[in-house]
Order: sequence, then structure tokens, then C-alpha cells
Amino acid sequence: MKDVNNQVLVKNSKAFFNYFLSDFLEAGIELVGTEIKSIRQNGASLSDAYIMVRDGEMYVLNMNIAPYEKGNIFNHEPLRTRRLLLHKREIAKLESKVKEKGFSLIPTKLYLHHGMAKLEVALGKGKNNFDKREVAKERDIKRSIDKALKSPKGSD
Repeated sequence: MKDVNNQVLVKNSKAFFNYFLSDFLEAGIELVGTEIKSIRQNGASLSDAYIMVRDGEMYVLNMNIAPYEKGNIFNHEPLRTRRLLLHKREIAKLESKVKEKGFSLIPTKLYLHHGMAKLEVALGKGKNNFDKREVAKERDIKRSIDKALKSPKGSD
């Protein structure tokens, strides 16, 4: 049985590969018209999305929400800039870390919480190519160990 209260719709797997992520935070999204219907039909993508702070407010850019197929002339723009709903102190805290330490704000997943769309935001520090190779190497080693443990060695 699925947990109806937290239903993950979209994960940004590219973010976990390209960044060291920390300080995860839940944010609401200001949606218009048919966007929530499209999100519920898994019509969203976070692959090229990023977050910026402007005038004390946070916005998510390049988050693609496909047009609702049953929508009419009031359908939404797929790549429009959407405001994130956070407290001012949370925005100020994240903004100071981004300015000071060279972090980026990355959307990691989009999910429904009690019927409302939420976006998980994380502070990300970019990985170098050798870091990415290390992660891939560790993943391959773990897979080979798991495979060796599962396969029968021989009959007694």
C-alpha cells in the first residue's frame, strides 16, 4: 500500500551525481491553473531546473511542467518561473550560504504532501570529474560484492 501523504513524483537523479548535497529543505510551490493536474499525471521534470534568490524571494527556473492534455486556452507555460514558498528566515539563511561558500541551490525531488505539491531543495557543492569517477567506482565495487554474495559458490 502506498503512503498517500508523501507521494514522490519526480526525482532529480542528475543532482545526486553532479553535486555533494546537504541541508535539505521542503518548500511549497506557487502553481497556477492546470499545473497541479499535470504534475499529478507525472508531467514534470527537474533535470535542468535550478533555484535563484531575487529580492528576498526564491524562484525555481527551468522546471518543466508539461501542458495539461485536457486543458484549454487557459493552459500554463511549461517552463515559466515559479515562486517557492518559504519563510523569510529560511530564505536568508540559504542565501547567505550561497553567497559565502559558493554553494548552489538544487531542486532534488517533487512530491505531493497531503495533496499539495512540495519541492525538496538542497545546498549543492559541485563535484569534480575525479569525484564522479570515484562514486561510479564505489558503486561498481558494491554491485560486484553483492553479486558475489548472492551467487552460490558450489554444492556441498
